[in-house]
Amino acid sequence: MSDGLLLLTGIKSARALVLKIYHQHKGRYGYRRIRLACRNEGVLLNGKTVRKLMKELGISSLIRVKKYRSYKGEQGRICDNLLKRNFDAKRPNEKWVTDVTEFKVNGKKLYLSPIMDLYNGEIISYNLATRPQPSMVQTMLTDALKQLSKDEHPILHSDQGWQYQMSRWQRWLKDSGIVQSMSRRGNVLIMQL
Repeated sequence: MSDGLLLLTGIKSARALVLKIYHQHKGRYGYRRIRLACRNEGVLLNGKTVRKLMKELGISSLIRVKKYRSYKGEQGRICDNLLKRNFDAKRPNEKWVTDVTEFKVNGKKLYLSPIMDLYNGEIISYNLATRPQPSMVQTMLTDALKQLSKDEHPILHSDQGWQYQMSRWQRWLKDSGIVQSMSRRGNVLIMQL
């Protein structure tokens, strides 16, 4: 071929090359990357051929990265919906809402967890993290609690996200004098406020 690429003539040499590249990269390469590595070495192999050879050799990629899924099923206790779509508050720190939102900035995922006071729509606390972990919502709530007086016990309304179902989170709210409320599953009204 004019571009310097070769077509292997024997299946044994193709098998040996696939195995060499697989072990060279410690089993982390799947058929797509092995095919590209073969091409970089000047050998053209079809993706289906590489898959077939890998199956015959009994090798496969060791690492399978799973995509983040925000829904993990019921993690704990679901609380009653105390707000029942009544998002009007007569005084500050009477009703708070929170949620975790995922978005991308420059190709990287970020997770924003704010608390909004329904009295005036003010964001009273938020936390931004690169991973959705329990510490993210705990830090946000710790900052929000600093703004309360001893006689204020707001309702904190959220969706049924796994962060809000954890028994540790629910105990912490109760110990802090916060009343927990949850909307029904799949309700995105909070996001529209």
